[in-house]
Amino acid sequence: MPLKYKFATKQEIPAEHQSLYVERDGAWLLDADGVVSQTKLDEFRQNNITLTNQLKKFEGIDPDAVRQLADDKQRLEDEQRLKDGKFQEVLDARLKTARADWDKTHGVVVAERDALTGRLTAIQIDQAVVSEATKRGLRPTALTDITARARMTFKLVNGVPQAFEADGQTARMGKDGVSPMTLAEWVDALVSDAPHLFEANAGSGAAGSGSGGAGNRSVKNPFRKESFNLTEQMKLQKSDPALAARLKASA
Repeated sequence: MPLKYKFATKQEIPAEHQSLYVERDGAWLLDADGVVSQTKLDEFRQNNITLTNQLKKFEGIDPDAVRQLADDKQRLEDEQRLKDGKFQEVLDARLKTARADWDKTHGVVVAERDALTGRLTAIQIDQAVVSEATKRGLRPTALTDITARARMTFKLVNGVPQAFEADGQTARMGKDGVSPMTLAEWVDALVSDAPHLFEANAGSGAAGSGSGGAGNRSVKNPFRKESFNLTEQMKLQKSDPALAARLKASA
């Protein structure tokens, strides 16, 4: 005998089945995944029938023809109003329609512009922070982490990344407490606050031009034009792939 889905009271449930039911909304329901009451199924089925019947009303109707009929109707009504001397009324109606179309188009353009601006901002901030962090020994595996942090802190202001507090409105000050924090200062602080993002031998300051971004470690960059050395590149890629990647990126 199949189990009943719903009981009004606990007393109605057979004693051997009471552990299978839970109380919900004043009734006792079978506690099982994927079970739906017959009432819900009937409601869903009826909604489908209603929707299907409504759609049948539009079978064989050409949307373009309907729009053309509507346009023709509007044109005839406008012509009659003009004959009746209601020029201002016709003008106002056409301006209202034109304004609605413009608002719709403008909204789409603004949305696309904002999306493109957001993507461009993210790309520029990502490139700037990676460039600074690479000089300080950023681990290749930390790119996603550090760019995500930067996007939460920096916004482009006149084309330049500027740091803001958590409210997104207050400019974050640099070490002097007066000037806005630069991206370089932010990366320097991150070397101390999140050292796991950087190689263990990376110092807190930027590396010299001879190191090519190797922190305090003095390494001639074999990827640079003035010190290009294919043999040294291969050796470095075998002995320290992470350093090789940083030197190549900064070359």
